Amino acid sequence: MANQTTLSDTIAPSAIRDGFRAAISQAVETFGATAPNPSVGCALLDAEGHILTVGVHPRVGQPHAEAMALAQAHATGVLDQVRVALVTLEPCNHTGRTPPCSEALRNSPVREVWIGAADPNPQASGGAGRLCEEPGAKRVVMLADRPDMADLAQDCRALLAPFASRVVRHRPWISVKQALDEHGSMVPPPGQKTFTSPASLTLAHRLRRATDAIITGIGTVLADRPRFTVRHVPDHEGRKPRLLVVCDRHGRLPADWIAEMTETGFEVIPTPDLLSVPTLLAGRGANWAMIEAGPALLASVAEAGLWDDWLTIHKTAGADRIDLKSRDESPLQLLRENACSLES
Repeated sequence: MANQTTLSDTIAPSAIRDGFRAAISQAVETFGATAPNPSVGCALLDAEGHILTVGVHPRVGQPHAEAMALAQAHATGVLDQVRVALVTLEPCNHTGRTPPCSEALRNSPVREVWIGAADPNPQASGGAGRLCEEPGAKRVVMLADRPDMADLAQDCRALLAPFASRVVRHRPWISVKQALDEHGSMVPPPGQKTFTSPASLTLAHRLRRATDAIITGIGTVLADRPRFTVRHVPDHEGRKPRLLVVCDRHGRLPADWIAEMTETGFEVIPTPDLLSVPTLLAGRGANWAMIEAGPALLASVAEAGLWDDWLTIHKTAGADRIDLKSRDESPLQLLRENACSLES
């Protein structure tokens, strides 16, 4: 069966949109739990376009989003009603820790598969082609072929960006978080750890939870002995230790602080070379890294161009002003928008 870029006769474009939005929203919440795998969502619809279930890949070693969605549909007795699968990432076509998702869909009642983004990993790609093969071929629609749904395709690419960065560029997606007071200073008032609003703190901690690694400098460690724990939002349960890279050219990192951070759930990695950090983290399977550091390290990061998006929180007399610069479709922007939609 040849690929077609038309909707099935019974499902409205609005239903496809609603399904993809649900899949993307739930997948965003798994940022920080799935590395080295990507965050992926899959919505299953019936013949009228009603959402039957939404599955996500919860963490490495667990079933992928398509398998989760199909299992949920089976458990709730609606599997025989499934007709359309909306997947944020091309279903995998290889056997790794789990069987190929393309085969799971081929062996299901699904008749039409919509794919938000092609898989950049050559070891897993090819699922779209496999779904089109006879016997039992499915209709496959790529969002990239639907100009009227370009916004959904962009969000699927943003969802995939951390994983794609590691696979294609051999470095994690790197986000900088910086807070400035009314005078442009990063230093909190005496006796305070921060000066930003509760809403800004929540966003910062959502970013912490979403990342697989934190990068900081020895100056920040010596001045503040920061904890870097996720607060204000629940952290992922059962996640593996978060990587914590400390740029320290002169070996000044306190041993007792390393011990404290290790006990808290971090793997502390000292390094004398900032430029080596992206490759180091990619080799450890980190998809997304966050830089929380002082002015000196941030200046070096900016000079070297070692960032993909840069979040600046400006303290003002009213609500904080949030500025976000990004080099491409930004997972941080997607994270921020998803937080707003969940709170509204």
